[in-house]
Amino acid sequence: MREAERESTQLSTDTTPSLDVVFDLLSNRRRRYVLYFLYDRPDGVATLEEVTNNVVAFENREEGSELVSEIDRQKLEIRTELQHVHVPKLEDSGVLEYDRRSETVRYWTQPTLEEWLEHAYHKEFA
Repeated sequence: MREAERESTQLSTDTTPSLDVVFDLLSNRRRRYVLYFLYDRPDGVATLEEVTNNVVAFENREEGSELVSEIDRQKLEIRTELQHVHVPKLEDSGVLEYDRRSETVRYWTQPTLEEWLEHAYHKEFA
C-alpha cells in the first residue's frame, strides 16, 4: 500500500462517506481489490481493463495460478461484474468516477476510507 508520507497527487471530494458506507464498500473482496489498485496509483486513474487485470491478479494471488482458458473466463466474469455492479456502487458512493466513453475510472481520495482500506490490506495480505 501507499507510503503514508508520500505526497498525493490525487483529487479529493468534499463528501466523506459514513462509516456504514465505508464498511459496506469494503465488505466485498472485489471492491477492495479495485480500491487497493486505484489507491496505489499515483494519479488514481486506470482503465477498466487495467482494473480487471489487477482484480484477476489479486484473486489468483490468493488461489494460485490457473489455466489460461480459466483466466480468460475469469476476466470476462470479473469485468462484467465490475462494470455492472461494483464500479457503479463505488461511483454512487462518491469514491470514484467512471467515464463510460473512455472506460476509465478515477479514484477520489477519501481519508476515512483509506484508513480502513490500509488496515484491510494488511490483514488480507500480511
